[in-house]
Amino acid sequence: MRLLLLLVSLVLLAACTDASAGDDLDLRVGGEFGRKPTIVFPAGKPSAHLQIDELTAGTGTKLAKDDVAIVQYTAHVWDGKENRLVDSSFNRGTPAAFPVGQLLPGLDKALQGRTVGSRVIASIPPAEGFGANPPQGIGPSDDLFYVIDILGAHARNAHASGGGVLGGVRVSGSQRPRLSIPSGPAPRAFAAKVLRRGKGPVTEAGQLLVTQHEGAVWGSRKVFDSTWESGQPKAFTIGEGSVIKGWDRALVGVPTGSRVLMIVPPSSGYGAAGHPRFGITGADTLVFVVDVLAAY
Repeated sequence: MRLLLLLVSLVLLAACTDASAGDDLDLRVGGEFGRKPTIVFPAGKPSAHLQIDELTAGTGTKLAKDDVAIVQYTAHVWDGKENRLVDSSFNRGTPAAFPVGQLLPGLDKALQGRTVGSRVIASIPPAEGFGANPPQGIGPSDDLFYVIDILGAHARNAHASGGGVLGGVRVSGSQRPRLSIPSGPAPRAFAAKVLRRGKGPVTEAGQLLVTQHEGAVWGSRKVFDSTWESGQPKAFTIGEGSVIKGWDRALVGVPTGSRVLMIVPPSSGYGAAGHPRFGITGADTLVFVVDVLAAY
């Protein structure tokens, strides 16, 4: 398919009403939505203002605060010299999850109100970026430039449905499932059950899964992690060891839209080390209910 070369006049769409004509920059972004962009930077540094533009307008769901945006993106330091690449999901081969409302101020302004299918660009000055405490590799006075393709949007109240029983654990079929864990010793073996089988594509190892989930400790019945409590879905790469073994076993090969219940002994969970931040010891068996919202 032919390369689309778009002459981008970075006229401000936000926070830039005082920009002069000299702020219009001859910056070229090439490539189709969903494919790695080519970027030709002009000579010199960008404007000191936040600059945002939409190169492709999508027709999908509109992003709102507390949604999780699934994106492909490229980020550069725009210094008028090397304009070096600092991060790219295109290079990693897996999309990223952007929690809207918790991003850099400039990114939040660039994404809120945009629709799925849009390609958005943003020139972000330090005050709208990392500020005085940037991560390693970025200076406190560095300007950033992002190209962002919005692949998906997932609302805070997104969910699957369906209840059931596994190993004595009961799950309600409500929008937010309720875990009921029996007294007595935990099962020794890992177990998983699809309580409600979705109708979406089957998940594959290496994909980014968007989930709602809740996890509890068998003995204490303490809920240690819940997206329903935090108010926002979360995303994880599945099947490559970036999550606990039990999740990799239970969630690869499940259709999206499914609700899955798991009983996870330490060997399939956090192991002998446990997870001190969550108050989980190396002897704790865990219970999870997971709604698989989407896979990318």
